[in-house]
Amino acid sequence: MKRRDFLLSSLVTGLVLSEKAKASPGRNAEGHVGQTNSLIDVEGLTVGQAQSADIRTGVTVILPDSPAPCAVDVRGGGPGTRETDALSSWNLVHRIDALTLSGGSVYGLAAADGVAAWLGAKGRGFAMRRVDGVPVSPIVPAAILYDLDNGGDKLWGETPPYRALGIEAVSHAGRSVTLGTVGAGYGAMAGRLKGGIGTASWVSHDGYTIGAIVATNSLGSVTLPHEKHFWAAPFEQGNEFGGLGVSSSRIEPEDWSGTKLDPKPRANTTLACIATDAALTQDELKRIAMMAQDGLARAIHPVHSPFDGDTIFALATGLRKVPEEGRALLVARLGSIAADVLARAVARGVYSATQPPGMKSTLWSTLPG
Repeated sequence: MKRRDFLLSSLVTGLVLSEKAKASPGRNAEGHVGQTNSLIDVEGLTVGQAQSADIRTGVTVILPDSPAPCAVDVRGGGPGTRETDALSSWNLVHRIDALTLSGGSVYGLAAADGVAAWLGAKGRGFAMRRVDGVPVSPIVPAAILYDLDNGGDKLWGETPPYRALGIEAVSHAGRSVTLGTVGAGYGAMAGRLKGGIGTASWVSHDGYTIGAIVATNSLGSVTLPHEKHFWAAPFEQGNEFGGLGVSSSRIEPEDWSGTKLDPKPRANTTLACIATDAALTQDELKRIAMMAQDGLARAIHPVHSPFDGDTIFALATGLRKVPEEGRALLVARLGSIAADVLARAVARGVYSATQPPGMKSTLWSTLPG
């Protein structure tokens, strides 16, 4: 080959490779934060929240417009859940009607009873066949966190408030999400800081939306020891949780400053829901839920301890088709995005938390630095 032809061929090859690189994920890909930077940027979802200031607890409900495939991944050593067995792809029911996150420890599982009752009254639920006079069976998986010892009035006897809070939350579900001291995060503590509800979103360069909502009530701390810097700082978009940047400190492995000093089984727990508009299967959503757990590891230290019940659900509204070619790579990409989005949501929730009346806790804003 003549030198001139070789140079021309090399130039053409270089241009082709350059264009492929621009189209490849991670190379000049241009994604962006969703319009509201919240879970409801995923089309086909609404969120409802209810809380009691006197009891210092609450409930958060994620309500798809139509039944949606869902998966779950549990990494904490002290989980409290309902209907998670139904989320295995080899079982009968492959879609859920709603998802409930609640305070109240074991009592909080009753929030899903209220949500199921509300849905059933409207004819929303699973049935092998519809028969007059036979109610449908709404599929409402749920997970709970422990907020029983935060000083609220828990003397409810035989009438815990969670069924009523579940009905209140689902009946007010809408396309907006409040952050901080609200819903399932109302009575939460993130280490020694006030925890709360956080949410965030991202739209990929090829148009898929992924969002997260999280109730952070962790044993571990969301900030570096003795510093006003979030562990999740490298993933922050704009100034969504203060814009203080990344710390230059070096942390010793056994420095647990900022964590809860007296951990108890089920006394902690971070609960989250990841959602996407991509039309994914339960098995693919399971992988995304597993990958999203890394987001908790990026935002909380330590995490997944024997004293936490960390649980992540992943669901898909399926409003955007997924081509078969490159499907596994897309799942990997969405799982990676989910982890980053969840880390941001954790920090946003704690950053937005306020002090409930009468509750003794430390706010992020009171940290030194």
